[in-house]
Amino acid sequence: MTVDWHDQSPIYRQLKQKVLSMILDGILNPGDAVPSVRQVATEYQINPITVSKAYQELLEQELIEKRRGVGMFVTDTAFERLLISERERFLKEEWPATCERIRRLGLSLDDLMSGLNVSKVVPDRQGEQK
Repeated sequence: MTVDWHDQSPIYRQLKQKVLSMILDGILNPGDAVPSVRQVATEYQINPITVSKAYQELLEQELIEKRRGVGMFVTDTAFERLLISERERFLKEEWPATCERIRRLGLSLDDLMSGLNVSKVVPDRQGEQK
């Protein structure tokens, strides 16, 4: 896991987003162990409480689960739950601004489609382009 910290949001949110991206990209799959709090804190030289806060939010969203004495693991439904929530967030938060920019630039559907090879835009489960 590599992370480049920035000042726009708290580190725990950036760490949480990194784990979410790893789940969506198929790097972390259902049943996979999530790196331990101590391991992440040591590797990135951040406070273990910061890591715990990020993991606690993931636990509350039921994207990871704690197994007593063993560690934390990606839940069986994490990918599907995350995909649904990220699609909803994109459509509510990002898509309107994208549509407005398309309108402002005067781009037609043909303009947009000619800039894409549609067959290469459909991701598979691992996030790779088909």
